[in-house]
Amino acid sequence: MITTERSIDIEAPADRVWAVLGRFMHIDDFHPRVSKVDVLSDATAGVGACRRCHFQDGTSVVEKVIDWQDGRAYRAELSEFSLPLNKAIATLSVEPVDAGRSRAKMSMDFEVKFGPIGWLMGKTMMSRMMGGLFLIVLRGLEERVVRGPKTAAS
Repeated sequence: MITTERSIDIEAPADRVWAVLGRFMHIDDFHPRVSKVDVLSDATAGVGACRRCHFQDGTSVVEKVIDWQDGRAYRAELSEFSLPLNKAIATLSVEPVDAGRSRAKMSMDFEVKFGPIGWLMGKTMMSRMMGGLFLIVLRGLEERVVRGPKTAAS
């Protein structure tokens, strides 16, 4: 498995960041590339919660929570994606830095198809690509936490 991770510090307490991040079925509130979320489970948070994220480019991915640490982090197994992957597990987390600041992290453990050539492609191109996307998602989270919900005028 290859692991890619990015983090940013957000000028807000961890509980305020979790209040946005922990709304599993509402990732479209801060992920700039998610246009719509379908709820695929009775649970809307916690282990077993499952969603389909539709992206602006017309692709989608199914994400099922496999680990939930309330107030801190969740891990979701990804499936039904268009990337050349055998397996992918994404983690989103937040931890306090001090009373008014927190660190948000996004990481992914993934296994690329195509053996050694796929591994090389994953370690180079895909890790860079995913890292850039993670920063876009984390900046969207920061924007949502610091500025509040989107309004019709924005």
